[in-house]
Amino acid sequence: MEQIRLDRIEINPKIMVGKPVIKGTRIPVELILKMLSQGIATEEILGEYPQLTKEDIQAALAYGVKALEVEEVYALERVGK
Repeated sequence: MEQIRLDRIEINPKIMVGKPVIKGTRIPVELILKMLSQGIATEEILGEYPQLTKEDIQAALAYGVKALEVEEVYALERVGK
């Protein structure tokens, strides 16, 4: 199994206001994840953004997983009705 390389993701305050993007592009990780969640196939994304590779899309997914792994969740008590 090939290891996903997160070094394909770049965070630079001068690019897309610091949102994580695929390195060397202005394509946000968020956009790739949104397209995948809408059921858009990897091949269709690659056709729309020919500068991307399958590995870039896998890196975007891996980045999303890593971001959720470190997310802290706090249970809030419901107040009122």
